Amino acid sequence: MNYNIITIFPELVNMFAKTGFIKRAMEKDYIDMNIIDLRSYSNNKHNRVDDKSYGGGPGMVMLYEPIHSSIKDIKNKGSVLYLSPQGKPLTQQKLKNLSLEDNLTILCGRYEGVDQRVIDNLVDEEVSIGDYVISGGESACMVLMEGITRLIPGVVDDIESIKQDSFQAGILDHPHYTKPENIEGMAIPDVLASGNHQKIEIWRRKHALGATWLKRPELLKNVKLSKEDDKLLKEYILEHEQNEQK
Repeated sequence: MNYNIITIFPELVNMFAKTGFIKRAMEKDYIDMNIIDLRSYSNNKHNRVDDKSYGGGPGMVMLYEPIHSSIKDIKNKGSVLYLSPQGKPLTQQKLKNLSLEDNLTILCGRYEGVDQRVIDNLVDEEVSIGDYVISGGESACMVLMEGITRLIPGVVDDIESIKQDSFQAGILDHPHYTKPENIEGMAIPDVLASGNHQKIEIWRRKHALGATWLKRPELLKNVKLSKEDDKLLKEYILEHEQNEQK
């Protein structure tokens, strides 16, 4: 995967490229980053890439021409994504689809956003990481790249850990515990220390379904549950209600 990142703060993305599994993925040539400083395409002597909005109002708008020139200069641009709160919400399925691409170009906005003609003529898709607003697209770009990169085969050592993540199968992940077995009277569930892998898998499935029911019940509407899943979820709900009454 080759990422082309257009930004006015290349140092932020450079720092990201030097951390954790992103750094390892680059060292092993699973990914490459072409970090493009938008200001280098400014035709203004002060390297400005923004101006006031027509019609008045607060804030500045990123100019069309520098963005157009920077995109035009990219040899292998693939799909051009603009990170925007007005875009389609990012989902795990979208990350899976993007992980199959060879090249992606990511435009990081700032200020009040970009000239609408950029979106109309240069961008293939607007993507949103949530129904909220942050100051610029760089943080969102890092979220997007991390979400995509970890799905590329070979990047993460334990592929099973990826398969069990929240949203991979349409539901949330089950609870996790580690040492010690008992902390201030709070013990781990007995089944997890039993060594009975079949029972452990049943417990994990039940509690993954239960976590989804408690935290994101709307997800269950889009998942086809088996008869065994229905049974496990009913057991979880009954146990939860009994514990609530204690």
